[in-house]
Amino acid sequence: MIIAIDFDGTCVDHMYPLVGEPAPGAVETLRGLVKRGHQLILWTMRSGDYLNEAEDWFKKYGIQLYGVQKNPTQHTWSSSPKCYAQIYIDDAGFGAPLIFPEGFARPCIDWDEVRKVLLS
Repeated sequence: MIIAIDFDGTCVDHMYPLVGEPAPGAVETLRGLVKRGHQLILWTMRSGDYLNEAEDWFKKYGIQLYGVQKNPTQHTWSSSPKCYAQIYIDDAGFGAPLIFPEGFARPCIDWDEVRKVLLS
């Protein structure tokens, strides 16, 4: 599957413009998704240097990205600016499973719940 992943509040604590600490279970789950052949697209409101910092986070943790802000093959069949994916994981998404880890600024995605659905 192609999975679009938000960054702040999803992969990391929402500390924008800083890069927060990894959300509990995010790194392991994202690595597991890639290992199983899923393609991840970083899909975030960040831009410029702030986007580069988010991309660097994925590199730091050895998580391969298929695309950044867009599906790299989408231009061959659509001119829509909406990033095509089969699943979107975003802390602001309706029904997204959230947790509020101690010390975090805001709730973040509950990666244990994501793992149960996508890696079981």
